[in-house]
Amino acid sequence: MKNPDSVHELLAGIRPAEEEAAAACRRRWDSLAMPLGGLGLLQESVARMAAALGAPPAEGFRRAVGVFCADNGVVAEGVTQTDSSVTAVVARNLCLGQGCLSHMARAARADVFPVDMGIRDAFSHPRLISRRILPVTGNIAQGPAMSRAQAEEALLAGALLAGEWKRQGYALLAAGEMGIGNTTTAAAVLCALLGLPPEKAVGRGAGLSDQGLARKREAVRRALAVNRPDPADPLDVLSKVGGLDIAGMAGLFLGGAYYRILVAVDGLISGTAALLAVRLAPAAGGFLLGSHCSAEPAAGALMEALGLPAPLQAGMHQGEGTGAAALFPLLDMALAVYWGMGTFEENGMVPYQPLGGGDA
Repeated sequence: MKNPDSVHELLAGIRPAEEEAAAACRRRWDSLAMPLGGLGLLQESVARMAAALGAPPAEGFRRAVGVFCADNGVVAEGVTQTDSSVTAVVARNLCLGQGCLSHMARAARADVFPVDMGIRDAFSHPRLISRRILPVTGNIAQGPAMSRAQAEEALLAGALLAGEWKRQGYALLAAGEMGIGNTTTAAAVLCALLGLPPEKAVGRGAGLSDQGLARKREAVRRALAVNRPDPADPLDVLSKVGGLDIAGMAGLFLGGAYYRILVAVDGLISGTAALLAVRLAPAAGGFLLGSHCSAEPAAGALMEALGLPAPLQAGMHQGEGTGAAALFPLLDMALAVYWGMGTFEENGMVPYQPLGGGDA
């Protein structure tokens, strides 16, 4: 498939997922010798995979997590417990296979691709994919994070990675992130897109004191007042109060829709990028897979806005793509049932009928 040369071309090339394939998948589930809907959201996750790929993948499908790393100028407002140097530290650990996600991904048989979208303390490593747009975004409490052109460049970079990874044989991608200060930028984007007040959107992130939480809410308030992002224009919101990690992930979601590969949403920040993608191209929603509902305060409103079920309710807020990685083994189990279990007919059983009410 031809790579898009611009965001306009990217958006124009997105088509809806194959709902007939999802319907066929659901019929297969209903034919298996088990209670209807017995595996709940895991069955629906497999159906979403079918809609994106044309059919559910085989057991042992290849999966990867792209971790979009970038620094945010709003850290200067005292909205984080640590400084921006930690972004490079964690990104390097991911390159070395020593990050939290790294250990979970190995258990889940997933590959991890760290992507430098704008790490302040730049470094080189053979496993680090460089897509640098800026060394650090602007302080959103004082002005825009980036220009509109830079936001578009970051979106396109993320989208093209979706194409590269699909060509390498991956059947499922996940969007993760690393960037000190990015719960602040995500909260600002959600306030703009969903009309939430900072009190409903801003959480403690990696662990803020009451005073730090108050500073963070005030920083978001000022970002919205100073930049006046237009909720009807997702690119305006992204460029004014977002971040390069969010932009890269939004691009990955759009690229998933363009190249027709499912992309799993991680937590609040990844979900914020997914919301931007869906606002830019509503059909992209058919190529999203929910993993978990973050413990951050805006997570419920975000998942409701996306209309995306989250199979895991584990109170996680680690980031990096860890929630998506935690879902992968459950998908393996669901696919083992889907492809391996006998049908009612094969077992000489009368099929269950959807009579309403009750569990089984």
